[in-house]
Order: sequence, then structure tokens, then C-alpha cells
Amino acid sequence: MKIIGLVGWSGSGKTTLMVELLPLIRQAGIKVSTMKHAHHYFDVDKPGKDSHRHREAGASEVLIVSTARWVLMHESRDEEEPTIESLIQRMTPVDLLLIEGFKTHPHPKIEIHRASEGKPILQPEDPDIIAVASDTLLPDLKVPVLDLNAPGTIVQFILDYTGLGDPHERAHRICP
Repeated sequence: MKIIGLVGWSGSGKTTLMVELLPLIRQAGIKVSTMKHAHHYFDVDKPGKDSHRHREAGASEVLIVSTARWVLMHESRDEEEPTIESLIQRMTPVDLLLIEGFKTHPHPKIEIHRASEGKPILQPEDPDIIAVASDTLLPDLKVPVLDLNAPGTIVQFILDYTGLGDPHERAHRICP
């Protein structure tokens, strides 16, 4: 499974870009999954629902299943946040895993940079940033600068970097 991360400051457009990239990657015949890091408390469950009641009553994990999807909720309670490696091991193998966030973890990453945000570029301090997708020219960087407004170009970069764009490589993918 190939892994590419999207990192950047809050408000840079990581999620917006992710949503633009996903259909293009799928159109290329690539099976893709995503992982997103949240820096705040979140809940996918609703108070009053049976699954919420199970968790509140003390279940460590609750698995909800329907014909459309299934979700496994794990309560961390007093546990530390799991490592990215342990989370990846829980995922079904696919061709490409796109990770949003986890900017300090050492995996290949594309930085999302918007000049209007007024934040410094992360790339010079992070050797794992392999490219910067920006809405402005950044001539002094030592990595490729991709047009943030051209998601097709970014997808092609990802496919070339991971080898998933090569027809020979496609024949040997984990998932058909």
C-alpha cells in the first residue's frame, strides 16, 4: 500500500484538495482510502442512539453494520493516541492511502500552502515533504511546486511518485 500525506496549516485547504483528488484518483483505476487526524475531540455517534448508549455504558469497541457501510468505534478512554502505524495496520489494504494531517510523522507528504493565509512554508524544515501545492509561485524551494488549482496535475504527481501511474505497476497492485 502506497502512502502520501497532505499537510499544511489549519485553513490551508487540505480537506478541500482531498475531496478534489479522490474522484480523479478513482477515475485512474486506483483503489484509495483516507485517514484524517483531528486535533480536537470528535464524535461520529449521536446521543440516544443504541451505539452511543453501548459506548456510554462502557464498551471498549462498538461495531455498527448495515448493508451500506460499517464502522468500528474504539474508545481510547485512558489510552494514549494510537500510532499511525497501528492505525494503518487496521485498514484494509488498498493501492493508495491518503493521510490528512499527522504532519510530524515521517511519511511522504505534499504540503498545501496558500499565500493568503500568511503562514510560513513547512517544507524547508521537513525532509519528508516531497512537493508543495501552492496558489502562488515559490521559486526558491528544492522540491516540485504544484499548482494548487490544478488537482489533475497533483494526481499525476502522486501517481508518478508512487509508481501507480505506470501500467506495469498497476498490474501488480494489491487490490484489483
